[in-house]
Amino acid sequence: MVVVGAGAAGLFCALVAARDGARVALVSRSPLDGSASYWAQGGIAAALSADDSPVRHVEDTLVAGRGAAHESAVRVLCDESPDRVRELQALGVRFDADRHGELALGLEGGHSARRIVHAGGSATGRRITRQLAALAATHERIDVFEDTIANALLGQDGRCVGVRARRDGSETTLVARATVLATGGAAALWSRSTNPRGSVGVGLALAHAAGANLADLEFTQFHPTALLLDGDDDGFLITEAIRGEGAKLLDGDGERFVDELAPRDEVALAIEAELARSGERAVRLDLRPVDMTRFPNVAEVLTRNGIDPLTDPAPVAPAAHYTMGGIATDIDGRTSLNGLYAVGECACTGLHGANRLASNSLAECFVLSRRAALAAVGDSHPGSTDAAQAHGLPERPSEETRTALWRHAGLRRDADGLRPLLEDPYPVARLIGAACLAREESRGAHQRSDHPDTDPALDGCHTVVGGDGVARVERWD
Repeated sequence: MVVVGAGAAGLFCALVAARDGARVALVSRSPLDGSASYWAQGGIAAALSADDSPVRHVEDTLVAGRGAAHESAVRVLCDESPDRVRELQALGVRFDADRHGELALGLEGGHSARRIVHAGGSATGRRITRQLAALAATHERIDVFEDTIANALLGQDGRCVGVRARRDGSETTLVARATVLATGGAAALWSRSTNPRGSVGVGLALAHAAGANLADLEFTQFHPTALLLDGDDDGFLITEAIRGEGAKLLDGDGERFVDELAPRDEVALAIEAELARSGERAVRLDLRPVDMTRFPNVAEVLTRNGIDPLTDPAPVAPAAHYTMGGIATDIDGRTSLNGLYAVGECACTGLHGANRLASNSLAECFVLSRRAALAAVGDSHPGSTDAAQAHGLPERPSEETRTALWRHAGLRRDADGLRPLLEDPYPVARLIGAACLAREESRGAHQRSDHPDTDPALDGCHTVVGGDGVARVERWD
């Protein structure tokens, strides 16, 4: 089995598959501690307290998803997330505890109960990926290929049979019964983003080139509280957990203007409206009510930019953060191309609908990557590259592409702005434009100023883009 990507989803998928007896090639374009997951500040959403339940978690996720979340995927996530937290503990991940030694559960926007598990406060991604990477690097059935770029999927008779990869100028072919993409999202395609520069939808581009379906590309979440600065730390994410501990959003007059713990789409749109009203570039996040010793990496970034969280509000504004859409899969990670699986942010089961509930993404990494690993291990095709065709990557997106997506597919979009994206040189940008045009309504993270209302006829519907690049609206069972 080949796993492409060594973030939380890829690492966990590789470990589960190896534990189940598979030989795994783990391909990572960066060192194992350099993935986007390593920088994730959010926690894992799991109904673990006595006054919570998976049923409540399901209800919160469906509400946040704005009528577009795929209920079967939601139920799988919420039912299985508690067990995945316990499994991570068994693997050596140490989560934050209260003074009684019980898991310290945080509160984030859209959740009706405290159910967010953190490790090291806002360093959750770092703690988890560091531990999983150490386990993967020493596992006898996992071969790690660091600083290696998977630049093509190999197809044969309508099936993915492996990948072609490049390292230090030389190429190698990895043949596999099953190939799992865990390459992360595409939010760095927008010029203002919380993501590392490499998060440009590489897995989506590979899958599309090989003919696999993509889904829900119109739904990109804009995080409400990204730092607005002149310098390298512009776009740095201030985790939602800080608002869960009492931080307040203030307008230019020092007044609150939104419920800080409303779902993210609502908070981001409220900030955008306030900025339009005031003419300012940023609103202010008042951190004085928060014990910032719990969030040392946020405090460090603020301090080095001359912001004292004890006295100074932080300037924040929305930034592209998370792609709810991706490679269309079932709840076991299977794509429309035999032999190809996808997990994590590059995958789309419809779980997040039109607006991801905070911290469901890390839960998804572990719940759904485990299911995909077990399904992929059971894939019986032996794999062969005889007469295989390579479906390679396009050129990297330009700054012009990133600017165009921010301008025309940002928090609000319309047909006149979206149509030029259909001619963009980068294929994922073209597909995003097609998906945005196909959904003629406003819902969650997709706000059409020329179609400002939500269309009830589109409840439960998903926008699917096939290998032909045409976007179609479908209802999933």
